[in-house]
Amino acid sequence: MDRLQKILLIALISTSAGAWIASQAFQEGMMIAMAKPYSPLSVLLFAAVWTAGMAAMMFPAISPVILLYGKLVKNSYISTTVVVEGGKGPNLVKMTLFIGCYLAVWALTGLALLLSWSLLLNSAVAATGLSSVIYGLILIAAGGYQFSPLKAKCLGYCESPVSFFMRRWRSGTAGAATMGTYHGLYCLGCCWPYFLLMVALGWMNILWMALFAGIIFGEKMWSRGIWVARAAGIGLAIAGVITALGI
Repeated sequence: MDRLQKILLIALISTSAGAWIASQAFQEGMMIAMAKPYSPLSVLLFAAVWTAGMAAMMFPAISPVILLYGKLVKNSYISTTVVVEGGKGPNLVKMTLFIGCYLAVWALTGLALLLSWSLLLNSAVAATGLSSVIYGLILIAAGGYQFSPLKAKCLGYCESPVSFFMRRWRSGTAGAATMGTYHGLYCLGCCWPYFLLMVALGWMNILWMALFAGIIFGEKMWSRGIWVARAAGIGLAIAGVITALGI
């Protein structure tokens, strides 16, 4: 591991640790924002805390991708003052854009989940009074998705950073933003059920976040991560049946 990779790894670990602290410190405010999502201030607070939570949960799992990207950029071309990829923008800018666009995907996803839950699912629960059935169906759907071809495809790109860059490599600062967005979308396709559960069931406390972060880490870092995903899917489906039946 070279000096740049060590710096990136330390930065990722530090950011993740800080994000864990921030997401828990403002958890109460986030719950208020979820209850009153129509205020601009509430939406802004939710987006900030949600993004911090995503950084806390996802940065450990995506660290191989970011470290590899830093290495690829560095080895493209070396100037006497900055590391440049083909003369198309400084390395630091590209790294910032890659990570920033990755997080932007999750920030927008959080807002979409907040609005859809507040406007649709929460209303359905209140109108029908069948909260246990609806929550159970959400759990079953999340578990079933773990066995879908889309889950397997997205997880394949997340497991193999080399395959991702071979397929999606783009040069320059615009390329960094594009690849960060693409990787965010692949991670979204891989992990969205966990975050749907966090919003829908109010599982935003540190224990549930740590559990889901551990599952995500296992999925992405183990060569047979699909087994982790399917084991989690079975657990979620069983929990859904128990919840729906009120057992």
